[in-house]
Formats: sequence, structure tokens, C-alpha cells
Amino acid sequence: MSDELDQILISWNQPNSGEEMHQLQTALMDMAMFEPESDNGKSVLDIVCRVGLEGDHALVDYTKRFDGVGITVGRLRVAKEDMEKAHRNIDRDLLKSLRQAIKNVKEYQSEIFIGDRVHPGIRYTPLRRVGVCVPGASAPLPSTVIMTVVPAQVAGVGEIAVVSPPRYKGDIHPVILAVCHELGIEEVYRIGGAQAVAALAVGTNTVRKVDKIVGPGNKWVQTAKKMVSGLVVGYDSVAGPSEVLILANDRANPAWVAADMLSQAEHDPGCAVLFTDSKVLAEKTLHQLNKQVKQLHRAEETSKCLREFSRIVVFESMDEAVEWANYFASEHLQIQCGDKSREIAEKVENAGAIFIGEFSPVATGDYWAGPSHTLPTGTSARFSSALTSNDFVKSISIIEYSKEQLAASAEDIIRLAEAEGLDAHAKSVRIRQQS
Repeated sequence: MSDELDQILISWNQPNSGEEMHQLQTALMDMAMFEPESDNGKSVLDIVCRVGLEGDHALVDYTKRFDGVGITVGRLRVAKEDMEKAHRNIDRDLLKSLRQAIKNVKEYQSEIFIGDRVHPGIRYTPLRRVGVCVPGASAPLPSTVIMTVVPAQVAGVGEIAVVSPPRYKGDIHPVILAVCHELGIEEVYRIGGAQAVAALAVGTNTVRKVDKIVGPGNKWVQTAKKMVSGLVVGYDSVAGPSEVLILANDRANPAWVAADMLSQAEHDPGCAVLFTDSKVLAEKTLHQLNKQVKQLHRAEETSKCLREFSRIVVFESMDEAVEWANYFASEHLQIQCGDKSREIAEKVENAGAIFIGEFSPVATGDYWAGPSHTLPTGTSARFSSALTSNDFVKSISIIEYSKEQLAASAEDIIRLAEAEGLDAHAKSVRIRQQS
């Protein structure tokens, strides 16, 4: 067996194992965004400020500088004809699969949507305008469009603007454009990175300001999202590297566990962690990782990612493993413990999404099942949730008192206001009692 990845296998009884897991968490959180005072952090701030000052001309310059694509202001927005052409030319079998994925997500998001509920003391209203960031690469990411746009549409968002860098032959990948057209999205812009986030946040002559920005991206995108939050614009989260934590016992298939770990590590960066109470499974999974990683197109990069951001940890008991899984609060948490999988799942309190059983790989959630794959990372699953249709509505409290209701409560309200030294508050009630 190759010893290339042996260093990632640790026993919880060995010295400093807890500290090693703390360090792994810290490394993942550091990968999410730049420190504001770092050189790159200052560069992001410069980009945001320049887009605010120069608008479209800054977007054109940054697209040339960072994406290597010369573009005019008039071509920042994708023409309707370009999206129609992409939709006509898309593989029909792929379009069929995309349509079913859209249907699955729409059904799930509709079932959990709170905005349809009626309560006399609260009103739900959809956000007016939302911006969606779709990463650009040689391979398209249509699932990102579906998992962000469909929840917004279910919520009733009136305007959705998609931004994606033109990195596929000098343009946005046609599959991305085809999916946008399929979803009825009319605003798509050939911009990416921190400059796209800035444009959505502050607005330019071409790109109008949005109320909330969602979608994944690299450290430049995530740092920009954090920075522009002070410009009266919301955002979903600061997303770090993709993560999977697998809870597995001796009933698990080591080849499948290894494949699931590699499916996250290939993101480069991506984090893949196995918690188990079986030393035999741990060793067999390590063997499979060494074997399978060599078969990947990006074997060297994935292997490096495994060494830096992945671990196989052997605990004395599954209860101990679950306790640490709750502390780790992973984005994706898989449970492959045979007939005990559902029982163990009930003990999990912190995770972005839980995948129960050996036939529920993360890919089912990434593309098909219905919940959005935009999930909390970097331990934020302790207090954050997956992106849903409910993230695209806001609630307005409704208070309507009659004369009799105010009279019945007046003395209590006045007493509380005076206790806080807010005399005008008290008088605003008392004056109504004197009429």
C-alpha cells in the first residue's frame, strides 16, 4: 500500500488528536475569505470602491484583467438571442434531466415555504430584486443556477440577475445560459469575481442594485460579499471550501466511503473527513483512497487536498464520533452505519444537510433531491441553515389596536416606558387616554 496518504489516518487516543481537528477547522475557515488587512483583502476593497466610482468601465477593465476577455459596456449583459440560441442547441437528454431537477427543487421548496402562511400579526413579502453568483470555469455549473434561482422564484422574487465570468471560450458557458433561459431569467451578465459582487451591491448604469446576493464563489467573491454587507445589501453566507463528514461503522463499504470523500476533495480545496469506531474500516478506506485517487483526472491536486484538508479518525465509540461530528458541524454529513443509520441521524444536531444510508451520496443533494446545495460551511451549521425559499422573503410585523385594547393596556405600557426613562413614549399613550 502506498503511504502517500497515511498521515491522514489518526486515532482519537493519540496525543494532540483533538488539537489536530481544531487546526483543520481553523484552516477551513481561513480558506473562506481574506483578512481585511491582508494585501488581497485590501485589493478586494479597492475593487469594490472602484466599481462604486467608475461603474461599468471598471467592470470592463476587471473582466479584461482577471478573465482575459475584452468586452465592451454594451456586451456586459447577455442578449436574449444568445440565451435562446444556447437553449436550442443544448443536448436534449441533458435538458430533460435539468427539467426534472428543476421540478424536484421547486416541489421541495414549495412544500417548506412559510410565505403562504396567514397570521394576523405578521406579513411575509418577497424580496424585490436578487443577484445570483455562478462561478465560471471550463465546465458548467447548471446546478448552481437551479439551486439558487428556483428557491427565489418559489418565494416570489420579481427580479433575478445572474452574474458569471466569461471564462468558457471568452463567454459564459452555453449550458448556464440555457438553464437561465429555461428558468425564465432575462438578466444575465458577463462579469464575475469581486467586481460582480460590487456591481450587484452598489449598482452601475448597466447592472442595477439588488437587495440580496447569493451563490458560491472563491475567496475574492466571499470577501466581497462580506464587505458589501455594509452597503444595505443582504447576502446568504461566507462560504468556505466544500465539506463532507462521514459517520460510518463496520457495516459501511470502504470503497464507497472513499469515493464519497474524493467527491469533495476534488473541489480543491475541499474537506473530506471520516469518523468511525472501526479501525478495520479506517484502514480499508485509506487503502481505497490511495487506489482511487490515482484514477482521477486531477489526481495530484486531489491527493494534495486530501493531505491538507482531510482526515480519517478512529474513535472508541460511535457516540464519541457523533459528539465530535456535532462540534465539527459539517456542510454535508453522511451516515453509513447499516440499519443503525437513521438512529444515529437522530443524534446529529449540527449539519448543513444529512445524507442517511449507503445509497445517499452527496451527489443526490447536489443535483436532484430538492433541498438547495447552498449550505453552511466552516462550522456555521451550528447556527445557520441551507438556503431555502424562506431566505427570499422578509416578515413585516402587523400591530393594530382598537381604542378599547389600548385603554386596557395603557397603564402597563406607560409604566414600562417610564421605567426606561422614555417620557415621550409614555406621553404618546397617555395623550390618547385624555381624549
